[in-house]
Amino acid sequence: MTPAVDLPVLPVERALFVPAADALVVADVHLGRGADSSVDAPIDDGGDVRDRLESLLARTDPATVVVAGDLLHAFDGIPRGLERDLTALEECVADADASLVVTPGNHDTMLETVFDGPTPIEYRLADGETVVCHGHEPPQTDATRYVIGHDHPALSVDGRKRPCFLYGPTVYEGADVTVCPAFSPLAAGVTVNGMRTRAFQSPLITDVDAFQPGVWDDSSEELLWFPPLGECRRLL
Repeated sequence: MTPAVDLPVLPVERALFVPAADALVVADVHLGRGADSSVDAPIDDGGDVRDRLESLLARTDPATVVVAGDLLHAFDGIPRGLERDLTALEECVADADASLVVTPGNHDTMLETVFDGPTPIEYRLADGETVVCHGHEPPQTDATRYVIGHDHPALSVDGRKRPCFLYGPTVYEGADVTVCPAFSPLAAGVTVNGMRTRAFQSPLITDVDAFQPGVWDDSSEELLWFPPLGECRRLL
């Protein structure tokens, strides 16, 4: 492990809180993935998402909740129970006196049929420096830092795969990039330990060796930072 990284964005479990913008960011919620799966027993991923989001809202008390893409899972249909789960998520945010913004991801082709809130392709937070987007396409908005999802990063530590954040200082046209893990409990994540830059899907990941992974530790309720992936490969 390495010393804590001094960031203006604060990782909290599988989400990021941006104090200067009073905003909570989650990525890759993939509502409907449980119903869209091939298992016989239904998986209540919507309930898990709602409960964890409710806990994060109580902890951070944000004015705005931003989904960094892939709020939905299915490309070409609305799975059974999705509208119920989405309504519960919206009510959870409203009950916390926060507004909900969704920046569409590549899975969100049906978003406009079920969600009537704001859906900008890229969203600049109230701090004026942070832009949130899904990360599957090059951003069109200049920023000091970008917060994205899309790649579902995870780090293998002692044989156990853990969802992780990736932080890259000045890696995309001079801007910082923070990649969030998937918020969905059903997204196992892509193990980044041995991955090279070309294996990532986001064009904002231009040099993965420069990205520092961080894993949330439930017992201490803090993020444990590891060396940049270029060094990490030799250690894990």
